[in-house]
Parts: sequence; C-alpha cells; structure tokens
Amino acid sequence: MREVYKPIWFSIIGNVLLALLKIAVGFMYSSLALISDGVHSLSDVVTSIIGFIGIRISSKPPDRSHPFGHSRFEPLFAFFMGLALLLVAYEIARDSIGRVLEGTSIEVNSIMLGVAVFSIIFKEGMTQYTLWVGKKLNNQILIADAYHHRSDVLSTIAVLIGLLAEKFGFRYGDSLAGLIVAIFIAKVALEIVMRNVNYLTGTSPPFEICERIKKIALSVDNVVGVHDLRAHYVGPKLHVELHIEVPPNLTLKEAHDVSEEVKRRIEELEEVEMAFVHVDIKGVTK
Repeated sequence: MREVYKPIWFSIIGNVLLALLKIAVGFMYSSLALISDGVHSLSDVVTSIIGFIGIRISSKPPDRSHPFGHSRFEPLFAFFMGLALLLVAYEIARDSIGRVLEGTSIEVNSIMLGVAVFSIIFKEGMTQYTLWVGKKLNNQILIADAYHHRSDVLSTIAVLIGLLAEKFGFRYGDSLAGLIVAIFIAKVALEIVMRNVNYLTGTSPPFEICERIKKIALSVDNVVGVHDLRAHYVGPKLHVELHIEVPPNLTLKEAHDVSEEVKRRIEELEEVEMAFVHVDIKGVTK
C-alpha cells in the first residue's frame, strides 16, 4: 500500500470505531455531548473518504485534457474539506447554545469520562501520524485531514470539560467549552480554505522563494543575468518561468546545455514541479 493512503485508511477505520463507541455510550447514559461527538467522528469518515478520492484523482498522470497533470484536484478537495470543518464549527456552536437555552443536565459517570479521555489520546495520535505523513509528502489533503482530527480532539476535550463540569454541578460548563472549541475549529478551517484558494487561483510564492530560485539560476556557469522571473502555484507545487542571459560567444548547444542545467537545479527544489527557461544572449536579445 502506498504511504499516502495509509493515514486515510487508518482515519476511516479509527473514526468508525470511535464513533460507534461514543454514540453507544452516549445513548446508554443519555449524553447529548457524547452522541454529538460521535456524529462528529462520523463526519471525519466522510471527509477522509473525500480525501482518498482526491488523492487518487490528483495522482493521475497528465493526459490530453490535463496536459500538466491533475495536481489542482488536491487543493480542490482540501478546500471542500476546509468548508466541512466550517460546518462542524457551526454545528458545535449551535448545539452549545441550544444546551444553554434548554438548561438540561445529566448524571456523569466514570465510563463516560473514560471514553472521552480514550478518544482524546487516540485522536491526537491520529493527528500526529497524519500530519507527519502529510508534511513529509507535502500532501495538502493529508494535512487538512490531520487538522480535522485535531478538531475532533478539541471537541472531545470540550466534551470532557463539560462532563466534569456537569459532575461537579456547573451546568453550563460543556456549552461554554463547546463555543470556545467552535472558534478554534473555525480558525483552522479558514486557514485551510484560504491556503487552498491560493493554490487553486495560481497565486505567486513568497518573495524569499523567488529570490532563492534566482540565486540558483545565477549559480550555474555562464549565466550572467536573470530577468522576467515568474512563478505561480499549480496545485501545491510551483511552475516557474524565467529568462536567463548567457554570453554571446556560446554555441547554440552550449546555451541549450546551460538552460537545461538551470531547469534541473530549479526543479530539484521541493516547492517546484516544473521550470520553463528561456535563453537570451547578453547584449543581443531580450
């Protein structure tokens, strides 16, 4: 199994088991907090399945209709996962306010607290593993899925705080914690959405990356100048265009070899998928 798929399958199986556990215990002891948290875990299953489909599509090779590959599908699916996180934040906030207005209370026992603690530990493990693989492979879908796991950790922490508050007589503790968690989830969701909007719309990279590309080009023998450097995201990777200047005494083959070396070195950068190099003769062409 390819490494990129392992966190997705781990996420799907783990979330299904956690959801069944939390919903079963929630119904057993009439805990709306645990039932809602279980439904939240089921929403993670849906986004993980979307992520799996997105990875399969984005990894397809170039074809006639997509000559530069399918990498833009990766941030597209990550964008929708960010929107799903926003929906989760809204639902948590709505349910928290509803509990305050209804003023309901429950009897809390050690089984309910144990389920919440186990869920927090297990989900944080899923977060760290998925985030590690996502950053290692520079895969935006896995990174988005990792933060979705983190949202589940935060919501379960809110559930644990709420259950402890209920146990010690503070009726609205879980509702207030739920509102705080909803704000954190919404913040993460907006970051994911905005980052992937930039990838989808072909935004330029930070100034520091462009300067690094320029320095790499100038480090190649017989490159005496660089101009018209442009770079933009195609999915999570960069496409780079630049003009290099070479001395007029070079042969056509030598100038071509210089451009190929510049292209090779730039494409060695982790952020770059493809480089297009145009050769100008110093003092002759522009």
